[in-house]
Order: sequence, then C-alpha cells, then structure tokens
Amino acid sequence: MSADDEDGYTGPATVVVDGTEVPVEVALRGHFQPIDGYYRWYGRIAPNARLDELCGGRKKKGEIRTPDGSAAGELSDPDPWGRYRILGTSTPPFTVPRTLAELAE
Repeated sequence: MSADDEDGYTGPATVVVDGTEVPVEVALRGHFQPIDGYYRWYGRIAPNARLDELCGGRKKKGEIRTPDGSAAGELSDPDPWGRYRILGTSTPPFTVPRTLAELAE
C-alpha cells in the first residue's frame, strides 16, 4: 500500500485520559483492512508533559478528539522520543472518503 492510499489527519487534537482533557499535536493515519472488514487508525502524539504525567509510561484507554470527530482508542507505551502511540478500530477521529466521488475530490 502506498502512502497515497492512506487517510489521515495531522494537527491539533485533544486526548482524554481518565476524564482529563489534554491539548496535543497528532499525526494520525488509517486504512481499511479488507480481510476482517475493519478500519484501523493509528498515530503518534507529540511529546506532552501532562499526558506523560497521566499515563505514567503505561498503556491507557482514552479518547481522541480532532476538529473532524472523536474516537475511543488505546494509548501505548511512549517511544524513546516521548511520543505515545494511539490506535483504534472502526470510525476514526478524522474524515475518511466514503464514496468514489469523495475519493476523487
């Protein structure tokens, strides 16, 4: 799959962990998985001291909100650069083309 086949969003977002909202910067991508019929989305959250304080370097359930939508996901352990990975299944927190006409735009 080429990068052109992926959907995504890069920009400001809000992550909600344990009821606390944290403004963050994200880079999100996603793709439809034809084998199981699910849309899988994933991405990285820029280093954020408040988010690190809430997660403590551990996996946590959370919600991510972008200007285009919101979705539940799981934050994983941070990478060596302090960026938490987030992933989810089903409707992503960003706009995805749903018709051939939208895809052509």
